[in-house]
Amino acid sequence: MKKFISILGSTGSIGQSTLRLIDKKKNIFSIKLLCANKNYNLINKQIKKYNPKYFIITDKKTFEKIYKKFKKRKIIILNNFDSIKIKKENHITVSAITGISGLEPTLKMIELSDKVLLANKESVICGWNLIKKTLLKYKTKIIPIDSEHFSTMKLLENHKYNEIEKIYITASGGPFLNLKKKKFKNIDPKDAIKHPKWKMGKKISIDSATLMNKILELIEAQKLFGLPLNKFDIIIHPESLVHSIVLFKNGLTKLLYHETSMTIPIGNALFEKNFRFDKFIDPKKREIKNLTFKKVNKSIFPTIKLKDRLQEFSSTPIIINSANEASVDLFLKKKIPFLMIYKIIMSILNDRNYKKYAINTPNNIHQIKKIDSWVRNLILKKYTSPNV
Repeated sequence: MKKFISILGSTGSIGQSTLRLIDKKKNIFSIKLLCANKNYNLINKQIKKYNPKYFIITDKKTFEKIYKKFKKRKIIILNNFDSIKIKKENHITVSAITGISGLEPTLKMIELSDKVLLANKESVICGWNLIKKTLLKYKTKIIPIDSEHFSTMKLLENHKYNEIEKIYITASGGPFLNLKKKKFKNIDPKDAIKHPKWKMGKKISIDSATLMNKILELIEAQKLFGLPLNKFDIIIHPESLVHSIVLFKNGLTKLLYHETSMTIPIGNALFEKNFRFDKFIDPKKREIKNLTFKKVNKSIFPTIKLKDRLQEFSSTPIIINSANEASVDLFLKKKIPFLMIYKIIMSILNDRNYKKYAINTPNNIHQIKKIDSWVRNLILKKYTSPNV
């Protein structure tokens, strides 16, 4: 019996990597649903190639164009998740929509899936309480597939949490690891998205360049694994081959090493013990290389200082995430310089109304959106008005 699979973010890097895996195992998986935003050409190709039962297109204009083009086909093309009907039996969802916009679709697909492979850290950061509650209610299993959290999960298997001394999440340092500080003021978006090791979307590439992705990953790890935040730390590892390091109280240290390809965590999560690396990636690439590790330079990566603010109030992580998303968007649109990303985040944390929003513990999507909207509107008002 085939397994049914849905992919949220099918045109992104994680979505495309998942589809390449499925292409080689068509006898195992049947694609039930794909979801994307506004990559018209790729959506068009995916409909023709995979013929899913549903295609959800969140961008209104792209949805209208695609709907008009394929209205005579059996595929159900929608602008939202309200009308989908999927049997839970034998159904896997890959959740890889970037940003907080992935939270609602993830919650919806948890209801309909036996297993969710999660690559949307913002959903965990902003709505973990809702996700955890929904997972329990629908008896759905969740597996993180970001390389750092998948690796941590594997390293912690068969270990009790009281055995753990420290967990290090590794960071490549991005494209500007060795750039002189005085040159940071001239960084252009086209340079910031050129990651030296990974092929990723624009937003996460900028997060890697600022090291903000690691601050977000700390929050995600703390929530996923239920360990105190002080058990986690960040370490620079330029080769991007070791993804997590666990120090145990008995003096032993374990690390997980794999090539810089998301095929490996996704493939292992999809196929579990039946995944064969050599069927998807040239086995000649699998060789042990030199490894280097070093502490984060706070002068080059000031975002590392945000770790001290993460547990300030209940909704501080939501505010930090929203401020980062809005700031990165402004940088990509060339409305602010690179160094302003961190400064804007700090300005929100020091705003006179910050505590009013940060002390609230959201119980539903509406309350999360309220906090998120306050942050985004404040940033737009402060940093895009004609007087700025």
